[in-house]
Amino acid sequence: MTDDQQLSLFNSESDSTPNPQQKDRIPTDANIPIPPQTYASLEELIPHCQSCERCGLSESRTHAVIGRGNPHADIMIIGEGPGRQEDEQGLPFVGRSGQLLEKILASVKLDTQNDIYIANVVKCRPPDNRTPLAPEVKACKPYLLEQIRLIDPKIILFTGATALKTLTGEKKAISKVRGQWLEWNQLLCMAIFHPAYLLRNPSREKGSPKWLMWQDIQAVRDKLDELRSV
Repeated sequence: MTDDQQLSLFNSESDSTPNPQQKDRIPTDANIPIPPQTYASLEELIPHCQSCERCGLSESRTHAVIGRGNPHADIMIIGEGPGRQEDEQGLPFVGRSGQLLEKILASVKLDTQNDIYIANVVKCRPPDNRTPLAPEVKACKPYLLEQIRLIDPKIILFTGATALKTLTGEKKAISKVRGQWLEWNQLLCMAIFHPAYLLRNPSREKGSPKWLMWQDIQAVRDKLDELRSV
């Protein structure tokens, strides 16, 4: 994919590139746009996320939770937002949900060091782990779009309805769309159950959420092998 093609995929924000003075103010002024190609690398994006005050979530955070994994990963997993442990450690999916996610990935020989990059729709923990509000999502979404552009994954997995809706506009419940391949901005995507939901539904019987997740992650592995072979 060429740089021009990538730019055309992520042009939902203003095409007006901020000048150096404006760029320095991005973390503190939500009125300054973050158009495609604002950042040359994740290393350049990270400090802006860490010092960001574009919405009220920054007031109560311990750490901005930006991402973890391989910055050149073939699969990108996008969740909703940090929880308590993620806020404390500054890394996404490190609690019980994260441990389960690692086991799910390992079951098809995938791991976050080589194959996966994980990020969230919002970088700061919402109070009491509530769903992020629309202004919070709007403030943080451009950072996520830049992460996707820079990582350029082959596959995106949406863990939960917020991630799915934020990027695709799909409002259906995850149970209605999970396991189905969809195309967003010329990228293959799939919605999957959030690991936290699986922890609340431990049954492994056929048709259960855990059983369905096993079907989905095998489909993801098969699709990745297919894409890598091209």
